[in-house]
Parts: sequence; structure tokens; C-alpha cells
Amino acid sequence: MARTLPRPHHDDWYIAVGGLLGGVLLWALGIHPRVSSDDLVLWGAPWAPLVPLAVTAACEPLRRIRPRTGLLIGTGALALDTVTLGSIVTIVLYTDLVYAAVLYGTPASARRIPWITGMLTVLGGVVPAALWRDPQGLLIGVGIGVVALAPAATGATVRDHREAAEAARLRAEQTALLAEMDRTQAVTAERARMARELHDMVANHLSAIAIHSTAALSLDDPKTTRDALAVIRENSVAGLAEMRRLIGILRTGSGDREPAASPTLDGLGALVDRARAGGLDVTLDAGHGKVPAPVELAAYRIVQESLTNALKHAAKGRVQVSLRQHSDLLDIRVTSPYRPGDGPRAPGSGSGLTGMRERAALLGGAFEAGPRGAQWAVRATLPLTEGD
Repeated sequence: MARTLPRPHHDDWYIAVGGLLGGVLLWALGIHPRVSSDDLVLWGAPWAPLVPLAVTAACEPLRRIRPRTGLLIGTGALALDTVTLGSIVTIVLYTDLVYAAVLYGTPASARRIPWITGMLTVLGGVVPAALWRDPQGLLIGVGIGVVALAPAATGATVRDHREAAEAARLRAEQTALLAEMDRTQAVTAERARMARELHDMVANHLSAIAIHSTAALSLDDPKTTRDALAVIRENSVAGLAEMRRLIGILRTGSGDREPAASPTLDGLGALVDRARAGGLDVTLDAGHGKVPAPVELAAYRIVQESLTNALKHAAKGRVQVSLRQHSDLLDIRVTSPYRPGDGPRAPGSGSGLTGMRERAALLGGAFEAGPRGAQWAVRATLPLTEGD
């Protein structure tokens, strides 16, 4: 595929045409920076200033796409202009070529051109003054500084400002991108937290409802049906209360400004009682003191989900819940009779173990669950110090 050459900017065409027409107008009016003399041959040709003027104007379309080429050709044209009557417009156009070479050229050109023009300015003033032994020779250096050094320094200053503005823009874009990534991660983490809370709050109650409704439908015993309906009602009321608590947390515009109470380890007794009412033979051995609120909530939810899984999956037998507090961690163990091969008594989403593992990981703890002989064992260790 052929490479497409860049096209000159339309403003550069305006500069070239305007400069050429202005230079021709000044030539027609006889306005020149020098007077005629017999010392230079080309001064005798009236049209001579138009040649460097046309060449310099022709370099203007190159000021953005080929700035170094335009400057080199323009320098030759300016040298030619010095042996004619000259044109002010040629000099002005050349200063623009110097400015453009620094502003639009390569980084190397942007560094070198100001130094070169600076040295030419110093040499152009010092050398003639030293050779002629006349301070008037310094004016040559002043002229070179006005024509070359000043536009080069201006171009370097503008380029520095543009690069600083571009760097600031890139930093702003990166900051916005990082902020968006943080926001996305925060939203994802919050959705995961809400999913864990919703699952842990409702799954226990719905599992009990599903199991006892199945029992009520399958057994033609009024007492069993009545007991099952009592358990169903109790779990329905408890589940609705948990849902109201979660909705109260999520509804920022709620008129109730008091924070909803989170479950604590003191509520494990009531949790075990509900599990017993659901048909589990549960023993609770809680040997713990005061623990941080995040650890307390995670421990409660892990025990709650373990009892829910036992209600759905465990075989007949005793379920043991044990909490032990050591110097820097809380050890949670829940064991239940293992019933391999059989399906669950109530359908589940399969996210219970994932939620427990996430809760432990968020606190820097460890979690493991799986069969151990005839038992299904769940163990979680949660650190009690913030540095872990």
C-alpha cells in the first residue's frame, strides 16, 4: 500500500500567498531595506528581490510537514536576498520558517536550532566588532538575533508549553481511567458483597421452608403438617425481617436514619434454635470473647451458611458447631454427617461455599470445606488484628 504524503495546512497556503502578494506590493512601491549601489551586481536588476521572496514564500507550505527542509531552502533564499535590494517580507517569512522549524520539527531540531542561532548571534556581533574595531559591528549580531534567535526562542517556548499541556492532558486521561477502573472495581465488589448478604440472609430460611413444605405435602399427618407449617411461618417471618433490614441498608432515602443492627455472635443461640426447629440435631460450643465487628459478622454468616448446607445435604446425625478464640484469630468449625451420592433436600445455587470463602479471604483468613471420613467439615480461621 502506497504511503500517503501529508498535505500542507490551509493556513500555511494563506501565509505563503499573503506574503508573496505583500512582498510584490512593497516591491512595486519601491520599498526596500537597502539602497542601490554599484558594489553588488544583482542590485542593478530591479526584479532581483522577487526571486528570494518567491522562494521563501514557496517554503511556507512546508512549515508543518517538512519544517527542516523549508528552513534550509529559506536560509539559502535569505542569503540571496542579502545581495539584492532586499524585501522586508522575505525577512519576515524567514523568521516564521525558523519559528516553525522549532515548533513543528523533530525534538533534535527543537534543541539544536536555538543553540545554533544563539551562537550565530554572538559570533555575528563579536567578530565584526573585533575585526573592525568598531562597536557598530555589534548591530550585525543584533540583526541576526532578531531574525533568527528571537523566533527560535519563541518557538521553543511555545513548544514547551504545548508539550506540558499535552502531558497534563495525558495525566488527566490516565487519572480518569484509573478512577473509572476503581469505580468499576468498587461496584463489582459491592455487588458481590450484596449477593453474599442476600444469599446468607435468605437461603437459610427458604431452605427450611422448602424442606418442611415437602414434608407437609408428603405426609398425611395433621400434627406433622401443623408443625411443618409453624416452621414455615417462623422462617418466612424471619426471612422477611432480614429482607427488610437489607432493603433499609440499600435505600439511602429511607426516613429511618438509625443504622440497622448486624448479626452478632450473641445471636448464634437463636440461629441454632431455628436449625433445631428445622430438624437438625445441633450442638453449639462457643468459647470466644469480644471480637471485631467485621470478624463477628463473617463468623455468624459462615455458621449460618454451614447450618443451611447441613439442613439441605447432611445425613441424619449430630451437627457440631465450635468457635474457639486464640490470641490473634477466631477458629470456626462446623461438622455434620456426610451423605455422599444423594441429592440435596432443597435446591440451591451452589454459591454458599464461594461466599464463605470470600468472607474469609476479605479478612485475610483461611477457609476449607470438604469430606473427612464420615463427616463433612467446614473450618474457617479469621484473624482478629487489622494488620493480618
